[in-house]
Amino acid sequence: QVQLVESGGGLVQAGGSLRLACAASGSIVSISSMGWYRQAQGKQRELVATITSGDSTNYADSIEGRFTISRDNAKNTVSLQMNSLKPEDTAIYYCNAFLRHVGGYYYMNYWGKGTLVTVSS
Repeated sequence: QVQLVESGGGLVQAGGSLRLACAASGSIVSISSMGWYRQAQGKQRELVATITSGDSTNYADSIEGRFTISRDNAKNTVSLQMNSLKPEDTAIYYCNAFLRHVGGYYYMNYWGKGTLVTVSS
């Protein structure tokens, strides 16, 4: 019923840029926040950036100044502009939405399937 679909991942050289996009679709009543998380091989999933419906943002300390998160509330989309990419940014990036769907009483977390970002040296 609710689906998050990511796009924009790929292979890029260190110092390059990528823009990730995620679209939430389905029977959605309201989205409180959306964000991006990533998981590198052998590591836990970690927060990259989040943004609320009021455009309040939160970034991981390691990427602030390089990445910018934005959203279009009307379209239920979120984007992540990634600049000055480093090899340590290599990971699967997952889109997240904290939302309430039609027929639901609570806000719940939904996840996309992920998109791979590979940054070469």
